[in-house]
Amino acid sequence: MSGRTAEAASTDSVQQTDVDELIAQYDEELPQRTLTRRLDLGVGIVCFVVSLFVLNQVFFPLRQGNQFYLMWFLAFVLPLVFVCYRPGFGRKAVAADKAAEAAGAVSTDGAGVVGTAGAEAGAASAKSSTSPKRRRAKNDNPSIIDWALVVITFLTCAYPVLPFFSGGFNEFLNRQGSLTGLDVIMGGVLLLLILEATRRTTGLILPIFCIVFFLYSYYGSYIPVNWPGSHAGQNFDQIVNALYNDASGFYGIPLDVAATYIVLFTIYGAVLDKTGAASFFIDLSFSLFKKSKAAPGRTVALSGFLLGTVSGSGTATAVSLGAVTWPVLKRAGYPKENAGGMLAASGIGAILSPPTLGAAAFIIAELLNVSYGLVLLWAVVPTLLYYLGIFLAIEIDSRKIEVDYTPPPGLRSWPIFKKGFYHFISLGIIVVFLALGMAPFKAVVYATLVGIGFGIIEIILARRGEPATILRAVWDVFYGALSTGIRSVLPVTSVCAAAGIIVSTITKTGLGQVISDILIKGAQAFSNDPTVILILTCIFAAVAVTVLGLAVPVTASFIISWVIVGPALITLGVPEAAAAMFIFYYAVLSEVSPPTALAAVASSAITGGRVIATMWQACKYAIPAFLVPLAFTFTPEGAALVAQGGFFGAVWTFLVSACAVAALAAGAGGWIIRRAGWPERILCFLAAGALLYLQPLSMMVGFAALILAVVIHLVLRRKPATASARGTAGGTVASVTGTATGAAASAKDEAPANAVDPGTAGADGSGDGSSTEPPSSGTPAGTN
Repeated sequence: MSGRTAEAASTDSVQQTDVDELIAQYDEELPQRTLTRRLDLGVGIVCFVVSLFVLNQVFFPLRQGNQFYLMWFLAFVLPLVFVCYRPGFGRKAVAADKAAEAAGAVSTDGAGVVGTAGAEAGAASAKSSTSPKRRRAKNDNPSIIDWALVVITFLTCAYPVLPFFSGGFNEFLNRQGSLTGLDVIMGGVLLLLILEATRRTTGLILPIFCIVFFLYSYYGSYIPVNWPGSHAGQNFDQIVNALYNDASGFYGIPLDVAATYIVLFTIYGAVLDKTGAASFFIDLSFSLFKKSKAAPGRTVALSGFLLGTVSGSGTATAVSLGAVTWPVLKRAGYPKENAGGMLAASGIGAILSPPTLGAAAFIIAELLNVSYGLVLLWAVVPTLLYYLGIFLAIEIDSRKIEVDYTPPPGLRSWPIFKKGFYHFISLGIIVVFLALGMAPFKAVVYATLVGIGFGIIEIILARRGEPATILRAVWDVFYGALSTGIRSVLPVTSVCAAAGIIVSTITKTGLGQVISDILIKGAQAFSNDPTVILILTCIFAAVAVTVLGLAVPVTASFIISWVIVGPALITLGVPEAAAAMFIFYYAVLSEVSPPTALAAVASSAITGGRVIATMWQACKYAIPAFLVPLAFTFTPEGAALVAQGGFFGAVWTFLVSACAVAALAAGAGGWIIRRAGWPERILCFLAAGALLYLQPLSMMVGFAALILAVVIHLVLRRKPATASARGTAGGTVASVTGTATGAAASAKDEAPANAVDPGTAGADGSGDGSSTEPPSSGTPAGTN
């Protein structure tokens, strides 16, 4: 980007590493090792070769079938986990120390130079903690034990397809149900290795879940017959057979999705990163909103949406976005907690939005046997409602906080767009090809090739007369993107293989239907009315999925919830599409749900705000995403929000739901035309709930409550504020806030520039430490 100085470049380099450390600490995936240069190069070469193997499978699939490919994919990828990830239980503490230092650096360094965001934002958004350029403080190479695990992992994964061990792939499949002793041993060892790989990449929780399900499968016969969940039990040979020699175990739908969809979209994201898409998206967002008072907040929301195509993680998107935009938000006057909540909500918004969505979206397509393009269509209306809520919350905050924003000079939309417009072409290719019925893994490969091609053209044009430099840059784009893509998919592969253990157990024992019946009976304990039962079951399911998501990664949370909660919703008449999207949304929302809320915690590390207050701010911005999924499960009309009721059904339900989202924003933000009191806010919340039920009577009640809230607000706003009224205990809200504004303005004159005191949260939970509002047009602060 033009205007980049050597000093700015140095600052970017520092921030790139700092952002990496923050992602390593707060992302749902644990940090990778810091390998020596030579070993790092070797791992990169292996990842590059594996990428070529994956791409070859797209156009020239192996004759032996998909399971044969999955066995080789796991044999190539799983051993890399033991090379790239540390075994120690204290590695998170080390990452925490580095993250604490990094947070200070990101918050205080000169990160506010808009237009120079590519290095730090791009690297972070594609999980650049795997880059060879990382800081190498000490030798962190694998030990002898790790190398032994690498060899054993490869042998156990490749055993079914190696003719000199198992007799070959066909012979191995022929032994299904009657495995040999060596088959059982190899399957048992692979089970342990997958659990260890999952522990290294995501922590202890998911392996513990897997062990519990394994024990349930083995000891099920000891459960009394009249108890729910009792079954005949399985011996060890049967369990290993189901996991190792069956399509529902290690090589089931989760791993299939990881090896055929997720890995290719990860490579595509790495290509966008290497070609400067992150810098382009952020600069374009700033240039589009530069004349608006709410420009910093709008930029965060739009940039988060666009950066989601580069990164597959809400936490990574929030951190990489915050490293660039937080100094701008700070100078504009945003309190730390508000800014952190905005970053977190914008980060997860990308996972909820087309055209990429999260990894679980591919699993939805496989489970329901529908095209990925159709899943994208289901997400369109909920995405519009989500971003409507975020933008309304941003507009409200910009007025309450008295944002004072001066756009950076030299940012013009058209020159920026001309330089990087091709990034939208590659995204458009995915959408168009999916609409034409092309398989998503082919569509994303074509988009990847287009992205690489345009990236190479830009390099050639920018470095004319420097052939050696051009060749190095081109190789870095091609080689770096493919190798980074495989490295980034290591944790997902481990999680998906481990999820196969849970899916296999639930399938073989019938546990999913048992838990589904328990959920429904729990709702029936409160009422026999079918509507009440459905509502309570959906609420129980939402809580269960959210709580599960606090403990395990999003992908695993969706898989487990689908086989447990999904049958209950479908039994009660919820369409499969609505049930799947319902579970998907609550699995993703765990990243902004207290008490863990990883995206919010990471954002608070960037801004320096209070963690709990930042979490609640994130909930305020993301509140439509928490309630809209209930709307498309409560009633048949609500299912139109996920394209289950025709075009006109989607239109009218969207319009009504948009009114509900506006009411939610007003109630949560405490603002309609100016600061709203609790009577209006309560009415707004009631209106939102009634409107989202999408039934004629409830919509009448909802619109009536919303109109009443606006009328009360207008009456109170026009009420004259005399001096005597100010002196009485029953003074209006306007007089109180006006006085507070004057006090705040006086205090602001004495405060250092750009100082933001988090203070205590306001009555509305804004966390801004004050109850100020902008004065009316032409009226001095502190008066009416």
